[in-house]
Amino acid sequence: MISISAILTLVFALFSLIALMIIHEFGHFIIAKKFGVRVDEFGIGYPPRIVGKKIGETIYSINWIPLGAFVRIYGEEGGVDDYRSFVGLKIWKRVLIIIGGVAAFWLASIVIFSVLFMIGTKLPIGDADVQGLTDAKVTIVEVMSNSAAQSAGLKMGDVVTGITTAEGQTEINKISEFKEITSANKGTEITLAVERDGQSITLLLTPSIESESPVGVGLQRMATLIQKYPWYQAPIQGTIYTWKTTVATVTGLYTIFANLFSGKGTAGAEFAGPLGITVFLANAANYGIGFFLYFIGTISVAVAVFNLFPIPALDGGKLVFLLIEKIKGSPVSVKIEQNITLACFAVLILLSIFITIKFDIPRVTDYFKSVVSQK
Repeated sequence: MISISAILTLVFALFSLIALMIIHEFGHFIIAKKFGVRVDEFGIGYPPRIVGKKIGETIYSINWIPLGAFVRIYGEEGGVDDYRSFVGLKIWKRVLIIIGGVAAFWLASIVIFSVLFMIGTKLPIGDADVQGLTDAKVTIVEVMSNSAAQSAGLKMGDVVTGITTAEGQTEINKISEFKEITSANKGTEITLAVERDGQSITLLLTPSIESESPVGVGLQRMATLIQKYPWYQAPIQGTIYTWKTTVATVTGLYTIFANLFSGKGTAGAEFAGPLGITVFLANAANYGIGFFLYFIGTISVAVAVFNLFPIPALDGGKLVFLLIEKIKGSPVSVKIEQNITLACFAVLILLSIFITIKFDIPRVTDYFKSVVSQK
């Protein structure tokens, strides 16, 4: 049976993702208001509408489809001639309104990473040795049902520090060390030294001979990758880290597209839609609030970069139309712009549906299977 906590974790992850979208749309909203543009509606979720209240000239609404947020700016689609419309503004003001949404993602990342630098955060790392890391430890992140680990009393969050076998005691610092020793001792009782809630305990474990997974655990090597700083230094570090994350995101996307167009494919790339990202966030929450915040901060940067792609229906596409208007001295035909935007929007929707069916739904299924296996 699926636990209520697992469902609540997934719902919390979804609302955290929606919160990012709200922040993004608020970036557009606040700058449009600053320039005196009429904003017709600010909505959370997508229509149909559940409830709405008009305050001043703007309707603030909550809608049924919980996949983001939106802002309806008067005249954004063209076809009007009004000094209070989007198209009635000078180009540089329209650019700022568009960039405001993207900038909101980066500001959110700076805030999130600044909080992380105030508290210090352990993050998953691989087995590779990293210079300067001194606290890397192997942590149990999943315990499978009916497994040797469950019989031994291992729990999610336990840190394995050592293993004692007939050959002697071995300090455990890497996942490969744990797997090597347990695989070599199938059917033989061994002793695990474990840290749990700040206390050291020992557990007797007999790796299974028959199971493909002799122990039946999911493992991560965790280390403090984000050091703790005084509160007045944390925002500086958060800003620097946001910049580094942005560079890494752009580099990663460039590599993916370069490999794609060169015929090397997209091996190693993780495709995910809103549903898949929600599952990633829910899994990240199992590692603690630090990793959850780190993950959502990284997502915020990634979505900011993606939104700048020169694709109609995205903020980057709107900037392209404004650039064309600046060069030719007159705006692109409203009908042409709307048709191009609608076509690209349809492609994005179809791509999103494909990714949801192909990648995201299996992730949701695996998430609930893993939750059930831990019961």
